[in-house]
Amino acid sequence: MTERVREAERKASGPLVGVRVIELAGKGSVPYCGMLLSDFGADVIRIDRPNPSGRKFSHYVDPLSRGRRSVAIDLKNPKGVETVLRLVESADAIIEGFRPGVMERLGLGPNECHTRNEKLVYGRITGWGQEGPLAQAAGHDLNYIALTGVLHAIGQAARPPPAPLALIGDFGGGGVFLALGVVCAILEAKISGKGQVVDAAMIEGVSSLMTFIHGLNAAGWWREQREANMLDGGAHFYSTYETKDGKYVSFSPIEPEFHEAAIVLLGIDPVDMPARMDRDGWPVWKARLKELFLEKTRDEWCRILDGTDACFAPVLSLAEAPDHPQNKARGVFINHDGMTQPAPTPRFSRTPGDIQRAAPLPGQHSQEALLDWGLTAAEVDALLKNGAIRRA
Repeated sequence: MTERVREAERKASGPLVGVRVIELAGKGSVPYCGMLLSDFGADVIRIDRPNPSGRKFSHYVDPLSRGRRSVAIDLKNPKGVETVLRLVESADAIIEGFRPGVMERLGLGPNECHTRNEKLVYGRITGWGQEGPLAQAAGHDLNYIALTGVLHAIGQAARPPPAPLALIGDFGGGGVFLALGVVCAILEAKISGKGQVVDAAMIEGVSSLMTFIHGLNAAGWWREQREANMLDGGAHFYSTYETKDGKYVSFSPIEPEFHEAAIVLLGIDPVDMPARMDRDGWPVWKARLKELFLEKTRDEWCRILDGTDACFAPVLSLAEAPDHPQNKARGVFINHDGMTQPAPTPRFSRTPGDIQRAAPLPGQHSQEALLDWGLTAAEVDALLKNGAIRRA
């Protein structure tokens, strides 16, 4: 270990300091997993494609890229593949998100990597999974949540299901589950001395996220129709409402005691209304609440309901959210690399995570990172002359 590596580890923060991860650059879930591992202190090297034409990158600050060092390697060059395998020899984990078979064709599949390092954790993620009739088909978040029943349960009854950003499949069901699997496998490898493949599929991750809803369905509490259930906007006590100024508030006093507190604050006499759990009465409640919330602005409702047991929060925009007192008190957002972005989470009392460095340009750390991971200066120079690696 070089003195520069020792110094970097002393400055790094998080429970994964000392863990080394190779990230094959990709989209969505893989960079999110790499960001999480880096935020927790891991030394993550991102393998980027080289810039073949010498064109200038249209680079913007991408918070998903934060914390890592970038090495640009030509994986079509045998010496480039060998360079990755050299890195594998001293890595704890590698993460990739290519279609099934791509890494094997490159000569970087689990067998080749485990030959170099039997303790390596090989994390791979796809939308559909490594096998099955859809394994080789292209897809995106919207398709994965559609196939698993998640999308059918979201949205308004009289309209098609919405496209709920790319949070559920790519990031929730994908990147988070891959990060969890990789960390679990690293812990196990320290006991057994052997690595393994972590096979994360987004259709499985999003299905796991729906476990609670499957339980409601099995108990007979869930209806197939959208906007007909407690948690899909069907109930008056779990919905959003427009305010006088054209903004919105969220309102979710599900439990009886919270519902009672809310209607007292709203000035509603329950004697005049249907029972709280009378599904046929929910439209009556929603009509009354819709009318009521339109009487005041969003800020006026905040002054009445903020901090109470009414289970209330204003619907804030991306620009507004960082300035809310609760988000500021918790430090939910930070300014780093010239932009406001979510802070590392969860929090650790003794080894807090941190953003280790700014988002890199592809190939920005080609020489530095390879030297720190065990290649000699002569080897790095030879790779640069060969074109197997590039600099930013």
